[in-house]
Amino acid sequence: MTYPNNFDPSQSIKKLSGTTHSYHSLPVTAELFGFNLDDIPFSLRPILEGIARNVGKNGVTAEQVHALGTWPEHQGKKPVEIPFAAGRVIMHDLSGTPAIVDFAAMRSTIERMGLDPKIIEPLVRADLVIDHTVTMDNTGSPASLKINGQLEAFRNKERYTFLKWGAQAFKTIRIIPPQTGIVHQVNLEYLAQGYLEINDLMVPDTLIGMDSHTPMANALGTVGWGVGGIEAGAAMLGQPMQMLAPEVVGVELTGQLREGVTATDLVLTITEMLRKYPGGVVGKFVEYIGEGSANLSLPDRATIANMSPEYGATMGFFPFDGISAEYLKSTGRDGELPLAFYKAQNMTWSPGQPLPKYTDLLKLDLSTVKPSVAGPKKPQDRLPLAQIGHVFQKAAAEGDRTPEIATVTPMKTEDDGSFSPLPGRKLKDGDIVIAAITSCTNTSNPSLLVAAGLVAKKANERGMKVPDGVKTSLAPGSPVATDFLTKAGLQQHLNSLGFNTAGYGCTTCVGNSGPLAPSIEDALQTHDIVVASVLSGNRNFEGRVHPDVDANFLMSPPLVVAMALAGNVNIDVTQSPLGQDATGNDVFLTDIWPSDAEIRQTMQSCMDPDAFIDTYENSLDGPDTWRALQAPTGPVYDWNPDSTYIQEIPFFDDFSVEPPKDALDNITGARMLVMCDDNTTTDHISPVSRIRPDSSPGEYLVSQGVAEDDLTSLGARRGNHHVMLRSIFGNVKARNLMLPGTTGAVTTHYSPDGKPTNMSIYDAAARYRKEGTPSVVFGGKLYGTGSSRDWAAKGPALLGVRAIIADSFERIHKSNLVGMGILPLQLPDGVTMHSLSLDGSETFDLNSIDTLEPRGKVELVIHRTDGSSETLALHSRVDTSSELDQIKHKGILPMVLRDIIKANT
Repeated sequence: MTYPNNFDPSQSIKKLSGTTHSYHSLPVTAELFGFNLDDIPFSLRPILEGIARNVGKNGVTAEQVHALGTWPEHQGKKPVEIPFAAGRVIMHDLSGTPAIVDFAAMRSTIERMGLDPKIIEPLVRADLVIDHTVTMDNTGSPASLKINGQLEAFRNKERYTFLKWGAQAFKTIRIIPPQTGIVHQVNLEYLAQGYLEINDLMVPDTLIGMDSHTPMANALGTVGWGVGGIEAGAAMLGQPMQMLAPEVVGVELTGQLREGVTATDLVLTITEMLRKYPGGVVGKFVEYIGEGSANLSLPDRATIANMSPEYGATMGFFPFDGISAEYLKSTGRDGELPLAFYKAQNMTWSPGQPLPKYTDLLKLDLSTVKPSVAGPKKPQDRLPLAQIGHVFQKAAAEGDRTPEIATVTPMKTEDDGSFSPLPGRKLKDGDIVIAAITSCTNTSNPSLLVAAGLVAKKANERGMKVPDGVKTSLAPGSPVATDFLTKAGLQQHLNSLGFNTAGYGCTTCVGNSGPLAPSIEDALQTHDIVVASVLSGNRNFEGRVHPDVDANFLMSPPLVVAMALAGNVNIDVTQSPLGQDATGNDVFLTDIWPSDAEIRQTMQSCMDPDAFIDTYENSLDGPDTWRALQAPTGPVYDWNPDSTYIQEIPFFDDFSVEPPKDALDNITGARMLVMCDDNTTTDHISPVSRIRPDSSPGEYLVSQGVAEDDLTSLGARRGNHHVMLRSIFGNVKARNLMLPGTTGAVTTHYSPDGKPTNMSIYDAAARYRKEGTPSVVFGGKLYGTGSSRDWAAKGPALLGVRAIIADSFERIHKSNLVGMGILPLQLPDGVTMHSLSLDGSETFDLNSIDTLEPRGKVELVIHRTDGSSETLALHSRVDTSSELDQIKHKGILPMVLRDIIKANT
């Protein structure tokens, strides 16, 4: 194929018929370059449009247009590097706060150099939604929403003051206040308009988000995925993302879901299917297409797209179509203009059209999907609903344990939000202690929430009650859900079972489940009892929901209500009664499960486009606590050395305009800091859970004068590196294989003469830095699976880790490591961390770093204490020339800062 030598993007500018909007025509570009647009997956077309539109800017070339336009020809051959510049960025406060800390630190650095700090200014529009710090302290009461909101405002005053400063300091950053909803649902219902306007052109909506569940927007035909805060911060400052043109796996959907089968059942089935796909879909795009997709509502599609990181994909994309346009209209936005635009760009698909070419094409008949749950430890561990008891028994039997029973005193939440004790009860294996309808994955889906409300209604009408000691909560993704549940008369029935609205945002799924009754927590810590949580979120990794709850099952919102009524997971819920009605008769799941017709009829009666408009117009000013908050002003932040939430991060200590000369030096005599097992998640590396007073971060905060009740969570403390560094590899379920049988942030330090001493990881890292000994981390398969947790890379980098050596890496975390200047190195095929028989006493040399090329080799030499050595070639996962530049600068932010300084001096 040929392409024009002097391609001018203006050659392809067209007027959208019947409007005043101009756009860069992708069909015209395809004609000029001579490639067949119909062959290219729909998920690649907006990226291709962005490259073509920007030829001649920031190093973008016509060759790159040609490379992506001929994508089908490159499959299985040498990877092609392409740039991606997202049109906007979305953040939540846990990841957005550290990003703004980074920007503020850059401005402080610039000011100390005698330059104008305002040269640090995001060039890309960014929305930060405050949604990840509301905790389920109080549940089951009409006062829960108010009480939790007040506690959130009190505990996070320092953070929120800082964020308010950031909103006035940086012109392109907008803050969406607390109690508006979770970032993904706010994006789906409000922020996303179907298209963007950039430089007077109408362009496809593209975004990156500082959360791995950003692909929820893929349901609207929006290209976007999650990255770490480090990578997103650089993108906000105008740095295009250089990426390898991805493989695209098509999933052709046929048929339709059977009666009583939910979108949650479907997404758990898809997650299991794609995790079992040979080679997996990590780092790949997944594109859903086929006549079956026309039988899915947009919220159903959003449920599937949201869980992209759980099945490992970069995106879970649905092309824009009439269903997308109708959703925009039904939520108070314009749907016709985006539909006309995407049709003009050949970016829409409808049944009957030929399929594009894919790396591979899988098929799923929707009618084969069965009611499902996932657990007890990973979201990809799908099981038929009937098997939940069997699977729990198997998990609880692991290890040498004798199950115990304890007498506990549950607490009752009064209408004013106060607590009072209930009669004592026996706590045993399988008892459910947390039942949470949480904001992510499912609650953007009105049909699932309506189904939960109908289950509650039928149960309430029969006089059923949730057993004492089950902590129930409802945290909708936005106040719109409260509106339609109330209009349908269902919220009152949810309230009667303890599912009062307790907050709007990311709660139980991210570890903000709040405390259990003191006697229950004490029993779990002193007795060998395995209890469970049931939640409608997407994450159930070990130690995430609650540190004392070992079994966690993901399921649909109506199933959460049903299981809460049962009170125990150690049953076959499809055969055993959930409980008894007011007259003592057994009630089964089929007795209270609503029909699809009931759900549809209820939705038709309560859904209102004006509710979406009114909700967001009334919520963007924030609650009273937000409006009353006074924040500093000015371009440079006045750091408070006594703050326990916000500290100037030391990335730019000893910063120089010239790149460091030792960044690509070979590594000699390194020590292993941690040896991680397979499936080590970012939750294991950088937990977000509640801070316990007896933990290293807790002890530090208490020493700084913080009351034990106000320690909050590690997620909320991400703006303070002193806290975060003490938590790295510190999940209560994390296992360092250097010390078999232990959990948490412990390791063995080896002195220069080889003497071993067990100590905290934080202290060992400090000693290695003082001794001048480089450190490395070893990991197993899929190292870094989980949320796009920037501190999972920042932490090891600040601890002095030079390289991570693993069997394989999760995509986002691999990029984050590079962005912090850490080398991700992959073991060769057939070699695993376990086959190397390492125990931590070894020293390591890493050679060939000084001649490193993208996707090159690094020589690892293992020196054992018996005097023997072993050499093998590692695959460098520094995949692109841009990533190699980041390593040369010891991180992407120092690289971008140097570019900004040079451009302004």
